[in-house]
Amino acid sequence: MSKTIRVTVWNEFRHEKKEGSEPAKLYPAGMHEVIAKHLSAQPGIEVRTATLDEPEHGLTEEVLANTDVLTWWGHIAHNEVSDEIVDRVHKRVVNGGMGFIALHSAHMAKPFRKLMGTTCMLKWREAGEKERLWLIDRAHPIAEGLPDYFELPQTEMYGEPFDVPQPDNLIFISWFAGGEVFRSGCCWHRGRGKIFYFRPGHESFPIYYNETVMKVITNGIRWAAPSGGPEFVQDWYAPIEKLD
Repeated sequence: MSKTIRVTVWNEFRHEKKEGSEPAKLYPAGMHEVIAKHLSAQPGIEVRTATLDEPEHGLTEEVLANTDVLTWWGHIAHNEVSDEIVDRVHKRVVNGGMGFIALHSAHMAKPFRKLMGTTCMLKWREAGEKERLWLIDRAHPIAEGLPDYFELPQTEMYGEPFDVPQPDNLIFISWFAGGEVFRSGCCWHRGRGKIFYFRPGHESFPIYYNETVMKVITNGIRWAAPSGGPEFVQDWYAPIEKLD
């Protein structure tokens, strides 16, 4: 019997609180609740949520110790995330093997940038244009059950160059109606942990109601879940062979 994957869905939860805004209309309880509702209906996944304004941003030592995969959405309040919490998340990924999934504008989230070690900058444009996401790694577990491509009728454009390290696996490339392309589904390993960046998710469009988008996130969670293996020894280590 497979182990239950414990997921924490993190959201800064600021756009949705602005009365009368499009995000408030689309996600009155927050994007995290829409994502969590979908994930909760998937077999073998147990979900909790956390937001920026909770004590310790909802990411206490206990919460992270009981999280197999952390999904992250942030945009306008990246700098409000405590460096102490960033270090805590980073350690849990690299040393503890927790999966980390950065969604959309979380390319600029402090934990993601610390894990990447680069600026993570890119081109962008808000014009409500069409995005076509092409699946290019059909053998990867994240590709399970997906079509050759899928489209989002209206979204924000992200364009290359995307200042991240070369991905270990590139799952999707996006094309936008304005002509740009973008590496929109990227995987990396950091220490014992796995990281997946997935581009779609602009707050002013109903992206997280799209079944294919949610299928990708669900597949990403299953891939990023800890796979076991020995823990890091970062201290004195006894020799395996007898030494003179």
